[in-house]
Amino acid sequence: MSVDEDARWLDWVTKQFESIAGDDKEIDLNEFKTALKVKESFFAERFFALFDSDGSSSISLDELLEALDLLIHGSETDKLKFLFQVYDVDGSGSIDPDELRTVLKSCLRESAISLPEEKLDDLTLALFESADKDNSGSITFEELKAELENFPEVMENLTISAANWLKPPQEEQKKQGAPRYLTRAYWLNNSRKLFFLVLYTFLSLLLFITAMMQHRHGGGWFMVAKGCGQCLNFNCTFIMVLMLRRFLTWLRATWVVRVLPLDQNILLHQIVGYAVLCYTLVHTTAHVCNFVQLAQAGRFRLWEYLLTTRPGIGWVKGTASLTGIVLQLVICLMVLCSSTFVRRGGHFEVFYWSHLSYVWVWSLLMVHCANFWKWFVVPGLLFLLEKIVGLAVSRMGGLYIVEVNLLPSKVTHLVIKRPQFFTFKPGDYVYINIPTIAKYEWHPFTISSAPEQSDSLWLHIRSMGQWTNRLYEYFRQPESLNPPSLEASLKTRRQRKAQEILFSSTNGAVATNEDDAIELMMYRQNGSWSDVVPVQVPVPVPVPVQVPVPVPVSDPDPNPPTGPVEPLADGLEPAERGEAPPLREGAAKSGENHRFCNIKCYVDGPYGTPTRQIFTSEHAVLIGAGIGITPFASILQSIMYRYRMRKQNCPSCNYSWCENIKDSEMKLRKVDFIWINRDQKSFEWFVSLLTKLEMDQADEEPEGRFLEMHMYMTSALSKNDMKAIGLQMALDLLAEKEKRDSITGLRTRTQPGRPEWAKVFQKVSQENKGKVHVFYCGSTALAKVIKAQCEVFNFNFYKENF
Repeated sequence: MSVDEDARWLDWVTKQFESIAGDDKEIDLNEFKTALKVKESFFAERFFALFDSDGSSSISLDELLEALDLLIHGSETDKLKFLFQVYDVDGSGSIDPDELRTVLKSCLRESAISLPEEKLDDLTLALFESADKDNSGSITFEELKAELENFPEVMENLTISAANWLKPPQEEQKKQGAPRYLTRAYWLNNSRKLFFLVLYTFLSLLLFITAMMQHRHGGGWFMVAKGCGQCLNFNCTFIMVLMLRRFLTWLRATWVVRVLPLDQNILLHQIVGYAVLCYTLVHTTAHVCNFVQLAQAGRFRLWEYLLTTRPGIGWVKGTASLTGIVLQLVICLMVLCSSTFVRRGGHFEVFYWSHLSYVWVWSLLMVHCANFWKWFVVPGLLFLLEKIVGLAVSRMGGLYIVEVNLLPSKVTHLVIKRPQFFTFKPGDYVYINIPTIAKYEWHPFTISSAPEQSDSLWLHIRSMGQWTNRLYEYFRQPESLNPPSLEASLKTRRQRKAQEILFSSTNGAVATNEDDAIELMMYRQNGSWSDVVPVQVPVPVPVPVQVPVPVPVSDPDPNPPTGPVEPLADGLEPAERGEAPPLREGAAKSGENHRFCNIKCYVDGPYGTPTRQIFTSEHAVLIGAGIGITPFASILQSIMYRYRMRKQNCPSCNYSWCENIKDSEMKLRKVDFIWINRDQKSFEWFVSLLTKLEMDQADEEPEGRFLEMHMYMTSALSKNDMKAIGLQMALDLLAEKEKRDSITGLRTRTQPGRPEWAKVFQKVSQENKGKVHVFYCGSTALAKVIKAQCEVFNFNFYKENF
């Protein structure tokens, strides 16, 4: 820190201390815990004991500043000694295995990581054996220092981690250079959208000016009203064109996608919607002002112009004013109910039903404006044709939900019997209607299975609104599910057998609903083992991998409990802990979280997304945040299926490699997959699929590894936090020893905290695998951050939109 920064920091710490300490000018342990904001009191107690130099069971301002000054400005050795003292619980001058285990257990709780007791022992032994160089049974300060030097990133971050938990809020730094919107990279990466907006603005101005000039005899307010009216004719039909999903999906396969921003049709639809609202308000205001002038000079009063048909304004019995008022109210209501806080705030049904008012808007516009039908006829016919085709496709053939998996964090995995005529591309989405849940509601979800999986469709649906919550709760109740008929069970068995034949012929290139060669383990959220339910199917892989995932178990418990289920003491549902709930009396033959069913549903689609361009990319970076992984689940399976087709194996030594062949269907040379989750349980949604993809890769490839995975867990304390240094070291050592990550069971090590996008993209840029295309599915806030970094590195950015 500079002298000025030191002064500001000292002033901030002093004010914080005074606000907490109160009149006695001392901080006790409870106040210290509040200030520290830690989840695990172990670290608060250890820091408090080390800061309390006089042993008075309270900390004065002088003691606090002295300790913090040591941590901030002290030497590297001083900071290492403080870390050693935190770990040396009994103050004996060395760290024994029990002390290290206690510290690591607290680190796990602080990072919200749940591991079984056996795994905690493995972590403790891995770190202890590595640090205890002389095999004395304890770790000295010199040994801990030597061990930390093997982790350069830890030593590099120790300076900031020492007082990372108590630092002043960072002031917003003034941005240097040109604003983002004026940079060359921004214009290049948004060229299609900017071209469209310029073209749209020019056309709107042209229509506005032309209409004004044609009605210049009626006065200023009349000219403005007619200009806005002409723009409304165009916009009220164009807004419909932007939502012709089937037509836009077809256009994505043509040259038009290189000129127009088809991937941002939802954003453009919203922009045009707000333009319609603005034009409507100005149009109405201008007419009211014109009526005021007419009322002053004519024989009708203002209220007669507005609320009656006496003035005869309008081509259908003078109803222009009345229909205009109704249109104004309906359009305002539609825009209000389309707001983000309504759609994303658990009230999707409000948005859905209010948006159906577009039928009334078009009908009223036909009556309100004599020329509107001329603008409407061609787009209206296209819209009608699309609706008829969609209705025919959705009602063709019998679609049934044949299998349901209830996953952690209230995610419902639906397996739908796939009709023969249904073809789609990886990353496409569909609208689904389940009459049992809601008879008239259709909701969009990404297909998470690969096109090569010919017998079924997968949908992973997270409960975030009324409909999705009803879906989850419906399948959670065993009594609500009708047991499958014998005929349906026979079909399911035949489908599975055919699926196994397909996957055996491709060496497991596409993940199935079965977790082959993966022993599935359940353990409690508090870190202790629960019942282990292994499901193993022999597959030609050298070593079975144990992956902790929730129980998508096909085989039933041979001895299900028959008595009532007792509630747990903490009142939480087992699914909320990541545990498999116990079987109830009368439950189906499969587990509570995984069962077969036979429920009618309708599917409309598929519809294309920006991810269709992945296979034309050379270097694709796929970023999924939370359940945003769903389109990439389909894409990764399809990519690895095509990759498997190019893989070569030596018949004598089983050595495998992948020929670097570019074909017309896939130009990919490298894929980086980044998955960001808040907690450990979320990884369980697709961990078995990712394990398959890791095992499926060739041993050696001409240009390095084709698919690289990067996992991030944001609830885990990052490596620049002193409370997590020991845990991250132990996780690194154990991952190197066992060749798999302790959190997910993958070979890929799960990184704590959030990605540093500048470093991530810098590494991607240095690989020189061709033009980089970044595909993202997740929250809008993170999309803005990633898009800004893409502009810095001149990467193309695509975001999934519904």
